[in-house]
Amino acid sequence: MCGIVGAIARRNVSKILIEGLSRLEYRGYDSSGVAINNEEGVYSHRAVGKVQALKDKFEVQPLDGKMGIAHTRWATHGKPTEANAHPHFSGDDLALVHNGIIENHEPLRRELKDKGYEFKSETDTEVIVHLIHDAMKTQPDLLKAVQVTLTKLHGAFAIGVVQKDDNDRFIAARKGSPLVVGVGIEENFVASDQLALLHVTDQFIFLEEGDVVEVSRDGVSIYDAKGDLQERPISVFNHNIDATDKGEFRHYMMKEIYEQPKVISACLEGRISESKVLTSCFGADSAFLKEVENVHIVACGTSYHAGMVAKYWIEDLAGIPCSVEVASEYRYRKVAVPKKTLFLTLSQSGETADTLAALRMAKELGYLTTLAICNVPSSTLVRESALTLLTNAGPEIGVASTKAFTTQLTALLITSVAIAVENGLSAEKEKALVQALRSLPAHVNDALLQDAHIKEVADRFANKHNALFLGRGTMYPIALEGSLKLKEISYIHAEAYPAGELKHGPLALVDEDMPIIALVPHNDMLDKLKSNLQEVAARGGELYVFADKDTDLNNEENIIFTEVPKVDSILEPIVHTIPLQLLSYHVAVVKGTDVDQPRNLAKSVTVE
Repeated sequence: MCGIVGAIARRNVSKILIEGLSRLEYRGYDSSGVAINNEEGVYSHRAVGKVQALKDKFEVQPLDGKMGIAHTRWATHGKPTEANAHPHFSGDDLALVHNGIIENHEPLRRELKDKGYEFKSETDTEVIVHLIHDAMKTQPDLLKAVQVTLTKLHGAFAIGVVQKDDNDRFIAARKGSPLVVGVGIEENFVASDQLALLHVTDQFIFLEEGDVVEVSRDGVSIYDAKGDLQERPISVFNHNIDATDKGEFRHYMMKEIYEQPKVISACLEGRISESKVLTSCFGADSAFLKEVENVHIVACGTSYHAGMVAKYWIEDLAGIPCSVEVASEYRYRKVAVPKKTLFLTLSQSGETADTLAALRMAKELGYLTTLAICNVPSSTLVRESALTLLTNAGPEIGVASTKAFTTQLTALLITSVAIAVENGLSAEKEKALVQALRSLPAHVNDALLQDAHIKEVADRFANKHNALFLGRGTMYPIALEGSLKLKEISYIHAEAYPAGELKHGPLALVDEDMPIIALVPHNDMLDKLKSNLQEVAARGGELYVFADKDTDLNNEENIIFTEVPKVDSILEPIVHTIPLQLLSYHVAVVKGTDVDQPRNLAKSVTVE
């Protein structure tokens, strides 16, 4: 959500900044802008729409300079207009870019108007740049003025600021929104994400909460929230840069769907042996597993659906209570914490604002310990959690999560088995589960073989505006996830229900224009689910069934059947996810929507 890039070098940085913005397009945005600070002053271009519109402006009127800041905006305060796009200025002295939300912007705006400041946008961001400008009247040093201003701001932010006539440094800061420093030779950078800077460096410093950084060509100086100078370690980026290339695929989403056998293997590597879960994967403090008596999972969106599946696994395998909650709800209620409860968070990016806030709240409430299952080793969630299990999915560029979801499920199943072993799971059962896990990449690959068939099925959705997903047991959260994927990228209104709830309301929606997508694994719920499907068929509903061939549903009337590989029941949620991802992808292509960057959505939700 939003993106910042800043650069200072002994060469022209305009192309570096624009390339950085292009690499941040996956985060979700609706406008972009660049400010270049050179010997003549601070100049900018801003544009609504894709970064290409900004590039077009640079083609017509180049802006050259050896220092600058850039931004992609996801609208919060004010519509997507050029006036609301960043950078924002105070006079012609200061330019600023900002990610996050300033919660007290209204009283600050009134104060500044009383002092004579004029506002040219509807944004909360413009408040910050005017505050810095005002602070410089009594504190002319930009660094000091920024530090003073930050004490007045309530909310989340990452900022970058340049000052006219100061061509040797710019200032950046973070609180609640991610920001990383890129380290080069006689050039240094900042960005919201390492991916934005991989074309210029692979060495990074991760800023901590409250850090303010002075960035020059020769180095960086980092000050903590108290104003004390700090040393932060340099990390080397270890992902293959090819992960950000679409390769032979038309969209990142399809590439990432097809990467799932490989990344699931990577998630399993070093976590299981031939017959056991290797608890060392949780780190030196894996002894916590012996003490867990309850589990509390908190997450958002797709990660929340993964947590819902884990609840079934943990309670079934370990026999201990597990609750799952949306982070944005958890953080605003009074929470009762049972004794010896593991607090488990899930996030692809590790920067999800509500999940981070929930973690910080949980650390004050007496949980046994905190465990983060996350895809980004350098993320704030990982750094602030006591324990971590990385999903190893690699960079996920498509906004609609695919491989991050299935690797989260894989990591959750590893965790569930590990907890279950300490709660009496037999060695024989553990071995069977581990062998099932070892077979998972091959089964996922088999599920991908239905791609051509699902593409044909997707054509039937060309004129559909609604869809209903049904599932029982662990298939219910997978139905929720399938519903979410379809609505995210095809803009078809979709809902998901436990199949047993069909008679309690959703049946009223069923007619020949409402596609019903049913997940039908061959388990002890099969007969009950078949009767639910008969209720749909009797009312003229169009049924799309995803099941293995042993369910004997492929020959039924009024059913469009897609075969899913028959697997151990513990793996069914993961394997059934694959065809639903393919369905949503192909329907979106048929509909002509923007698959990788669906409207109004952001990859990393770093504000409330």
